[in-house]
Amino acid sequence: MDIAEKYQKLRMFYKQLLPSLTEDSWEICGSVLSIRTLKKGELLLTEGNVCRHVSFVNHGLLSMYYLREGKEKRVMFCNEMNYMSDYKSFLLQELSETYIKAIEDTELVETDYDGLQMLYKKVPEANLLGRLIAEELFIDICKRTSAEANETINQRYNNLLKEKPWLAQRVPQYMIASYLGITPEALSRIKSRTVKKKKPAMALY
Repeated sequence: MDIAEKYQKLRMFYKQLLPSLTEDSWEICGSVLSIRTLKKGELLLTEGNVCRHVSFVNHGLLSMYYLREGKEKRVMFCNEMNYMSDYKSFLLQELSETYIKAIEDTELVETDYDGLQMLYKKVPEANLLGRLIAEELFIDICKRTSAEANETINQRYNNLLKEKPWLAQRVPQYMIASYLGITPEALSRIKSRTVKKKKPAMALY
């Protein structure tokens, strides 16, 4: 199996971002990639360790969270065709404050820190790809920060499902509640009100 076939989804992702990516550049990119598989519930990263990789999700689902006083505070979900990493820990090569766990059986395509630095030096397109990916991540963080400051919990929940409709089917309710900063019971009440609003009014004859 050649590089193009083995990492087909990642190549598709790169080509969507940068259609001008050449075959030679892709071959160099492929030389620093590796595959990792995680079982459901397995941890990719734990607090107190340095994040050594950026991970592209071939298939499956990951969640990032902080653990404070025994409680999980979810900050990110990552599904197929997206990157996941503790970027602060990865870029600074410092100890992570977060955990990353597989919510489903997951397959990742990974690049380690040294490999990425090599790509930046040898592949001109890699710098542009890195910038485009970083911009998408920055926009996502800005949206999340703005939502936390300006939207009600109901609005945040409804907008979250509009942007990520797969969450309702693939992520346990308690994790979505943790992401929103509320209890599972409060989320159940929000969902109940949302369903009632969607029900059509009964015609009177």
